[in-house]
Amino acid sequence: MSGQIRPIALGVVRRGQEILVFDAYDSVKGQRFHRPLGGGIEFGERAADALARELHEETGFAFRVGRLLGVLESVFVHEGVPGHEIAFVFEAESEDAAFSELDELQVVETIRGQEHRLRAIWIDPEQVDVPVYPDGLLDLIANAP
Repeated sequence: MSGQIRPIALGVVRRGQEILVFDAYDSVKGQRFHRPLGGGIEFGERAADALARELHEETGFAFRVGRLLGVLESVFVHEGVPGHEIAFVFEAESEDAAFSELDELQVVETIRGQEHRLRAIWIDPEQVDVPVYPDGLLDLIANAP
């Protein structure tokens, strides 16, 4: 989808003070980074519905999507490929209480048409040691009532 703006929906899934994120690596930049789970919004699909679908596809668990925390615009380069996303960021909660007991998950994410296995982990957003994308996400979370 090069040269186009991609609308995505991301979920802030909490476990106490922690949030669930992909633990990812950009081999071109040599940089580890985090990003909340979620993904692309399909034509005719509402952002909240896209998030519920994406979270289920990625984790196998059903989620309730809560309030919209905000919208972030991200212009970036990942694996040497430029990208431009508009991210709708929602609160989300698993419908299965056992979900928050998992320390990490193996998640399937489709990136530019290819499936990738990524690790999802819980991080404390106030004590993170690598970038968290999209830019502005941590401020959005910190300022959410």
